[in-house]
Amino acid sequence: MNAPVLISATSDLLALKTQWLRRLEVERQASPQTIDAYERDVRQFLTFFAGYQGRPAAPADLADLKPAEFRAFLAERRRDGAGARSLGRHLSGVRSFIRHLEREGLASGAGAASMRAPKRPKSLPRPLSVPDALAVTEEAGAGASEPWIAARNVAVLTLLYGCGLRISEALNLPGDALADPGARSMTITGKGNKQRLVPLLPAVLEAVAAYRRLCPYQLAADGPLFRGARGGQLAPGIIQREMQRLRGYLGLPDSATPHALRHSFATHLLAKGGDLRAIQDLLGHASLSSTQVYTGIEGGRLLQIYDDAHPRARRSAA
Repeated sequence: MNAPVLISATSDLLALKTQWLRRLEVERQASPQTIDAYERDVRQFLTFFAGYQGRPAAPADLADLKPAEFRAFLAERRRDGAGARSLGRHLSGVRSFIRHLEREGLASGAGAASMRAPKRPKSLPRPLSVPDALAVTEEAGAGASEPWIAARNVAVLTLLYGCGLRISEALNLPGDALADPGARSMTITGKGNKQRLVPLLPAVLEAVAAYRRLCPYQLAADGPLFRGARGGQLAPGIIQREMQRLRGYLGLPDSATPHALRHSFATHLLAKGGDLRAIQDLLGHASLSSTQVYTGIEGGRLLQIYDDAHPRARRSAA
């Protein structure tokens, strides 16, 4: 006999959750990905809390949550295999929901605010080498079913490496973007609807122009620039699969993803003496600390050069 399914929350609490998600979308202009992630975080929290107290959670149950209850939730998620990054996001999503309840006069956010997110292990982005990044843009599209699809894949990957774009930023470009062969920059709308100016390399304009010439669909301003095989907006998974193919073809590591081309853009600029503040602006980072991770990559490369090349380093290692 199947065990009864425990309902996680009362209807009035679920209505408040729907109201909160709508506020994230309309007032905060959160991305669909953020809204989906936050909805999942709160759904998991309410499921945990219902099991914790043995009945569906009601608004009154969340009125004065204590740190111990948040710690119990995070401990359960950790037992389920969630890492520090996921745990931090779980806590962020639940905090946002509790703040919404607080604005409605239904809860105190003191317990959530006192919780610290688990420390993340420090990790550096893994860019491609200059030869590997160039090989990706040159070999992209090989073996594609149609010439225009090959040109499209080249254009997208050249944009990621040549302009440091996120894949979502490239795929959201309108149909009239990059149509001017004499353009030297373009405005990109990134996370949080923040805009930044990105210089355009001739290689980027040439790759997009080649795609435009071959694309069988009309690229109007009210439609997407990059199209799928049936004419709709190109899905990120198509480009991710293209990178997967290139990893096998070029012998690249698993870290060679579309986003690694953005890391490569920043790292290669820094290696050539690029100013950290300028790179921050080009990437659209809100905080300089997000850009400073690339100094760790470049510093490691310089230390390796020193160990390999400096006479004194060789003697001390002997």
